[in-house]
Amino acid sequence: MTNEGFFAKVYSITKQVPFGRVTSYGAIARYLGTPQSARMVGWALNASHLDDSVPAHRVVNRKGLLSGKHHFKGSNLMQQLLESENITVINNGIDNFDILFWDPNIELIKQ
Repeated sequence: MTNEGFFAKVYSITKQVPFGRVTSYGAIARYLGTPQSARMVGWALNASHLDDSVPAHRVVNRKGLLSGKHHFKGSNLMQQLLESENITVINNGIDNFDILFWDPNIELIKQ
């Protein structure tokens, strides 16, 4: 699978994360059948900032931390986008992460 094909698959899954919910890099990687590629999911989302249709702000690390926030323009844009969806961020982490977590491995039928 080429990076372009992988990136497109990451974007497709990310676009399905519902408003007000979050997922993780690892959950997307597992859904794609490449559980060791969470970092590559991050690279794909970093490259997605030219496409406003990809809600990259809804993807956080496995602990619910905004580990990719430095890739967004402005110092708090990722947090602001999440808060605009009524997601509370405390100390760079998603409050109630376990409740807000959306797992594509459960929510989506394997494509």
